[in-house]
Amino acid sequence: MLEFIYQSGWGAFTMLLLFQIPFLLVFLTVIYRKAYVDTSASTITDAKISKLRGGWLTLVIALFLVINIVGIQYIPAIYTAKAANSSVAAVDVAIEAQSWSYDMSVREFEVGKPVRFNAVSLDTVHGFAVYHPGGRVLFTMMLVPGVGESSLIYTFNEPGTYKVRCLEYCGAAHHEMSDEIIVTEASS
Repeated sequence: MLEFIYQSGWGAFTMLLLFQIPFLLVFLTVIYRKAYVDTSASTITDAKISKLRGGWLTLVIALFLVINIVGIQYIPAIYTAKAANSSVAAVDVAIEAQSWSYDMSVREFEVGKPVRFNAVSLDTVHGFAVYHPGGRVLFTMMLVPGVGESSLIYTFNEPGTYKVRCLEYCGAAHHEMSDEIIVTEASS
């Protein structure tokens, strides 16, 4: 369930609706009541309005904190740090991106083994985005020439063919800049 919320566009859209619909319902209820039920001047005191404001603000802050604390595990830097501190050695992959291709030292990995992607761009800004076979983006790195190596550790959980695409416009053949990664079942 959490993967759906934090790793897909539909999950983000669902969260947006979960935030907006309650506020919209309260807003419409207040408007309806003032327009049709009780059209007289409001008798609510400033103290009560301050309490209502404080309650709404507390609710929004609490929801913001809960969603961000739960979602922190999906930040690439966090799972990279966890994998780097793991006792399992990561498979190192050297990646060079240039118009309009990737040169990867390894393209086949096993489920459950961490993979350290070390990527550089040789000519212009490129992206290195890995897509799950189902189509969702697992992670992305921006590769800027002259800045040095971008590094990220990721552990694949499912076998399959994963697409790699450039998400930074890099020239006329940008749309053709793609590759594949094969993930196989772990050998015993």
